[in-house]
Amino acid sequence: MNGAVTVTAAPVVSFERLATEWRALEAEAAPVAPFRSWTWVGCLAEERYPDPVLLRAEAGGRLVGLALFNRRQGRLALAESGEGRLDAPYIEHNAPLLRPDQAGALGTLLAAAARVPGTHALVLSGVAPAVAAAAPGVAWRRRTSPAPFVALEVVREAGDPLAHLSANTRQQVRRSLRRFAEAGPVELAAAGSAAEAAAWLEALIGLHQRSWQARGRPGAFADPFMRRFHAALVARAMAQGELDLLRLTAGDRVLGYLYNLRRDGHVCAYQSGFAAEAADAQRKPGLVAHLLAIGQAAARGDAVYDFLAGEARYKSSLATGSRDLVWTEQVPTWSWRGLVARLARALKGG
Repeated sequence: MNGAVTVTAAPVVSFERLATEWRALEAEAAPVAPFRSWTWVGCLAEERYPDPVLLRAEAGGRLVGLALFNRRQGRLALAESGEGRLDAPYIEHNAPLLRPDQAGALGTLLAAAARVPGTHALVLSGVAPAVAAAAPGVAWRRRTSPAPFVALEVVREAGDPLAHLSANTRQQVRRSLRRFAEAGPVELAAAGSAAEAAAWLEALIGLHQRSWQARGRPGAFADPFMRRFHAALVARAMAQGELDLLRLTAGDRVLGYLYNLRRDGHVCAYQSGFAAEAADAQRKPGLVAHLLAIGQAAARGDAVYDFLAGEARYKSSLATGSRDLVWTEQVPTWSWRGLVARLARALKGG
């Protein structure tokens, strides 16, 4: 596409109109990670973005990019509110929505965001290192987390989701399958209707909360907002074909649930809940559920099964690789925060 990229910033007048525009660009921007789909970005938008700022990138008179920020206390947060409670759904693989032939516009768009009047920092959560590198300024706060994944072509080539695993992990999975099979056939089924998905989500939340509270932790769904957000998200994702809400059973016994988001061949293992009484040294329902889900995704032709950020043993045991995701707050280079950040980095030798 010919023509220089121009970027404009303006408040959101109508989320309904933005949804139509965003969905149209999604179709041109494929492949799009689930977290950049309007299914996620637009979920409870009126509540999550109380002071929204929309960045529009155009080239040759055509829309080539969109980025939705929320302004809070001088900070612009990409696809987040900037408030912890509302951002607890925890976005990953975050980025502006850009046509594939306009990847070079990323820096232009982020630079324009930093110039929005009254902006003192850009908050970029769960972005690829290349997105963080394209942002102007210097990192005031930054952390990096590995996100393990399974390249599903490896599974398809082997014809067996167990083939790429270590001998120890294979043994654990096979032993678990044998133990669970004592109660009946082991199956991983997908919710087939909106009502079934809603019911399974509630069951997953119950198992998840009991497991975490038994360890003295509040659990991911302790805040009522999280329950409302995910009830809305599951309904939206189910309607768009962007959800795998899966139930693991052995005979008539429910062992647990997986809550996976998917889009354009990218499956994200977002959350889970398993029956505590179903797990012990001989039986590992999480390993079994993920392995069966990996096999289903590979058979469907998906490209990647993504465990998302965080270091957990089951992730490294099942993954074929890992990539980094970055959480950064970028401040102007010559601001006092920028000077402090640069001095701290210099003292560390970075």
